[in-house]
Amino acid sequence: MAGAAKILVVGPLGVGKTTLIGTVSEIKPLFTEAVMTQAGARVDTAVSGTKTTTTVALDFGRITLDGDLVLYLFGTPGQQRFLPAWRDLAKGALGALALIDTRDLEASFDALGNLEDLGLPFAVAANVFPGSPQHPEDQLRAALDLLPDTPLVACDARDLSSSVRALIALVRHLIHVATESR
Repeated sequence: MAGAAKILVVGPLGVGKTTLIGTVSEIKPLFTEAVMTQAGARVDTAVSGTKTTTTVALDFGRITLDGDLVLYLFGTPGQQRFLPAWRDLAKGALGALALIDTRDLEASFDALGNLEDLGLPFAVAANVFPGSPQHPEDQLRAALDLLPDTPLVACDARDLSSSVRALIALVRHLIHVATESR
């Protein structure tokens, strides 16, 4: 399959979007990270207390799969207040990879709801953090209220092969969705 596709990488604050894009990008990624300030401390809460920066516009990277399919990856800010930016970034996107953190599933509800509101097909990747709880797939699906055909994979955003497998699961889903709608 030759061509190019715009893909969003979404999820709550601190879930690993910037890390995943940095891990897989074959070009020097663009990051729009800013230091988290005291003024935002009440609204910019992350699972990890060690997070000191946050994406304020977008992250951008590119990866070529199978030699001829280029994915342009656009990472969204994780905070709900950036939803207008999501809407702009979603224009022309074929789909999204939604990262979740099993230590705080509730934090993912806004991101998944936003994708559904945008009508954007997506796959879910549970980013594996040290010490994060492992849940059976059926329990995760139920907790996230995922449709049966929504791909759900485990992923380590720091690991190239794991991250690529998550993106491939998304691409396969997008192909399936496109052929079903014909």
